[in-house]
Amino acid sequence: MNKFPRISLEKTGLNIIKLMDDNNITVKQLQEIMGFENPQAIYKWRRGECLPTIDNLIILANIFNVKVDSLLVLDD
Repeated sequence: MNKFPRISLEKTGLNIIKLMDDNNITVKQLQEIMGFENPQAIYKWRRGECLPTIDNLIILANIFNVKVDSLLVLDD
């Protein structure tokens, strides 16, 4: 049976944290840029509880100047 790649929520969350740190962007700033009423979604991404939606992945890729697939980290 073929094995299909799986996205690691935890590693992707850590990657988002790293990209935010590398770009000196706080949760509050990201919340404002993305137009979120509250930061809960961002904290969930960072904790690896869920992934950003596709439209939010595109926005994040634009903010961090990376490709969308650079945001996502696959399980080994």
